[in-house]
Amino acid sequence: MKEVYYHRQDFTLESGITIPGYHLAYTTYGKLNKKKDNVVWIFHALTANSLPSEWWPGLVGEERLFNPEEHFIVCVNMPGSCYGSFSPLDINTTTGEIWYHDFPWFTIKDMVRAYKPLKDFLQIERIKIGIGGSTGGQQLLEWATEDPELFEYIIPMATNAIHSPWGIAFNATQRMCIEADSSWKEKHNKAGEEGMKAARALALLSYRHYDTYKATQPRPEGYPFSGHPDAESYQRYQGEKLANRFNAFSYYFLSKAMDSHDLGRNRKSLKQALNSIRAKTLMIGIENDILFPVEEQIFAASHIPDSKCEIIKSTYGHDGFLLEYEQIESLIRTFIPGFFKNKILKST
Repeated sequence: MKEVYYHRQDFTLESGITIPGYHLAYTTYGKLNKKKDNVVWIFHALTANSLPSEWWPGLVGEERLFNPEEHFIVCVNMPGSCYGSFSPLDINTTTGEIWYHDFPWFTIKDMVRAYKPLKDFLQIERIKIGIGGSTGGQQLLEWATEDPELFEYIIPMATNAIHSPWGIAFNATQRMCIEADSSWKEKHNKAGEEGMKAARALALLSYRHYDTYKATQPRPEGYPFSGHPDAESYQRYQGEKLANRFNAFSYYFLSKAMDSHDLGRNRKSLKQALNSIRAKTLMIGIENDILFPVEEQIFAASHIPDSKCEIIKSTYGHDGFLLEYEQIESLIRTFIPGFFKNKILKST
């Protein structure tokens, strides 16, 4: 069930800016049981929404690993996103105008702190399993550090404890694509859209892998004198596809949120922050992930007390965390034995 939570009190961001409240679109599946010990909190990635049954159908839904008949599943749309949460296309109640470029963007830590009142509103006292990949995994690690006793198990995938210079460079270059669009400085919902298409095409190179393109977008025989490269068509298609469902303002500010991620900020150190996590932790990395290379997951797991790290193989690179359902399910079942009633691995 998709709903909207309204926080009507002042909220101060890490930047020092105070906003007069915010709202979060969120989806729940199933019901909280009497013991309140069946909560699964899913954190989505950069341009996804609060409906994991749509973008993670191999893991969420009836007869899937995370099953509404067994679990109370929660997923919140990140603030800054255009899928119903507080975003750059909302009206600044102070000025009466749409935020656009002046949006008071949320860091990863701001996002986590924004979720806490929603957690209380849903009467959640402890979360059995927290799971998320990429920037969703960043939020999960931040929350597990902020509230060490909240989660019993956490499963961060294809993510890191601090966003790397490499990752920041990818995001900065995508923002440069948007900034180079002559419409970006204008104030309307389509501003920067052509730049965002290029940004998305660039991002895809970090989400996938050399072997992915070699296998799925082969070079045509006779090119360049005949045929058209599938790889070029694919890149253009992906840009158009995102433009049909997203906007450049959300893309711009969410990429800045990802760049902000640093568990060590305002704490003693990065290692100390990881060491403070008390949840049983399964870090999952993807062997050929070039955006979040496996050494980042290995580093995080090596400093979380009760943790292990598993590396899976995928032809999809970073995006493997969205697609390798059976490998992920098998690892989770082994990590949390006896918790899931349905014992059959399901393929889509």
